[in-house]
Amino acid sequence: MPIDGIVFAIAGSALAIGLGGIGSAVGVGIAGMTGAGVMTEDPEKFGQVLLLQALPGTQGIYGLLAGFWVLIQLGVFEGAVAEVNVSQGLQFLFSCMPIAIVGLLSGIYQGKTSAACIGLIARRPEQTGKAIILPAIVETYAVLALLATILLLNAIQL
Repeated sequence: MPIDGIVFAIAGSALAIGLGGIGSAVGVGIAGMTGAGVMTEDPEKFGQVLLLQALPGTQGIYGLLAGFWVLIQLGVFEGAVAEVNVSQGLQFLFSCMPIAIVGLLSGIYQGKTSAACIGLIARRPEQTGKAIILPAIVETYAVLALLATILLLNAIQL
């Protein structure tokens, strides 16, 4: 039995959702561990810590968005899945790779950057604005990867 193209397309969706989610989970966890340490000393810093911990969570959202974009294009939510040949399936799979790979890695590194910035606000709370900028720069590459994925997905002809 030959492999149908839909298998590759669904795999692309799953990788975008899964790897983006893993990157966010790891990143949020890293930042959260540091944040918990800071709040044991100063519980008043909860709001600042929460903001910095939440930043790495966006990669999971971007991966979910890309994965759903694939499923919408395939007609999965309408109940009538499109006919997808192997070539088209591979196009879906590889179109999802930018956000899958960058989402995984940038989520982790954004978490590390957020953790370092949580350490900054522990000592200098007046520097919170600057502390937010540093992990936001890491975020830029996740946004670019999502844009690349969406542009690639929109180029696929079914």
